[in-house]
Amino acid sequence: MSVLVHGARKLDADGIVDDFWLLTAGPTIVATGTGDSWRAPGVVPPDADVLDAGGAWLTPGLIDLHAHGGGGFSFDDGADAIRSALAVHRAHGTTRSVISLVANPPHVLTASLDAIARIAADDPLVLGSHLEGPFLAPSRKGAHDVDFLGVPTHHVLKQLLEASEGRLVQITIAPELPGALEAIDTFVSAGTVVAIGHTDAGYDLTREAFDRGATLLTHAFNAMPGIHHRDPGPVTAALDDPRITLELIADGVHVHPAVLALAFAAAPWRIALVTDAMAAAGAPDGAYHLGTLPVTVRDGVATLTPTDAPAAAATDPASTPHAAAAATGTSAEGAGRASVAPTIAGSTLTQDAALRTALAAGVDPVAAVTALTATPARVLGRPDLGRLTAGHAADLVLLTPTFEVTHVWAAGRPLP
Repeated sequence: MSVLVHGARKLDADGIVDDFWLLTAGPTIVATGTGDSWRAPGVVPPDADVLDAGGAWLTPGLIDLHAHGGGGFSFDDGADAIRSALAVHRAHGTTRSVISLVANPPHVLTASLDAIARIAADDPLVLGSHLEGPFLAPSRKGAHDVDFLGVPTHHVLKQLLEASEGRLVQITIAPELPGALEAIDTFVSAGTVVAIGHTDAGYDLTREAFDRGATLLTHAFNAMPGIHHRDPGPVTAALDDPRITLELIADGVHVHPAVLALAFAAAPWRIALVTDAMAAAGAPDGAYHLGTLPVTVRDGVATLTPTDAPAAAATDPASTPHAAAAATGTSAEGAGRASVAPTIAGSTLTQDAALRTALAAGVDPVAAVTALTATPARVLGRPDLGRLTAGHAADLVLLTPTFEVTHVWAAGRPLP
């Protein structure tokens, strides 16, 4: 199958090019150019599907390193739920996804890892699995069940790695846990990207974890100490280190737009926008679960439902996540205290909405799209993804001038 898109406004990590055209053959981009050069004899196969973009934006397929579900389905609920949730994100331009799992008992996680490995073997758009638990600090647990948190023993690590069949592409670890630094060594040796997150670690310990091979910060600013002038914390350690990429959730709730723009300026080309989406992404407000924990979604904001109060009280407009942050000086997510507002429980974000949020915050369009494409591809060691050049994967998204998705192709094939 061949696809020719012409008359587009190309936007990727290499910049903006007007009147751009691109030709795919099977799963790969085989030629690009500008103007009417695609009309030259022999360039386009006679059976190619030809689309005039009419000046619309053309970007690489979006890549999500961190998501938990969508469309009413959770990635923790098995293969059918994973496929249904992925369909929602793909319709919003996410052509490649990492399947994230919340903390659960080891036997549950191993079953989930095995299911993801089998899906990934059949579907190249699934990049592998991400364990956001169980190796998290109880004091910064966020929307993870504290009963399922633990320390990284050799036995559990062996179980998880074996169950993943080489498809555990990312794991989040709190480096202050007993055995955590040694666990970083183990996962790095296995080819897994290690992220620091859900942690109370300070600047020095976080730097030590980076020196051991961790290369990512899980949803920066959330579920970790903030930046203090005498206690710089993990975010500053990540900003200081050119080896480190910082995840950011650009939904306007997890991180204020001004802080989002500041992070892009402080760590150019090292920001990866992620959704951290739970089941309510692309679905109505209402009652959901994240793992075993009940979640209430109101006005698109997901928070843990207090078990000792009616669900409505959990979403009182006077007790927003921003109000909690203002009252405590920290993020509402991950605080191990009696919270003044409900704990954020993932997001209802899709990657196209994250792009629009970043642009509205004043982030340069090339930098914003790079954070959704080439940067996450680099994090995972996938140089074939994330750019609109010959030899790269034929993952394409066509968007209106206001960045609404109209067409999506993954591995050269159109997606609904």
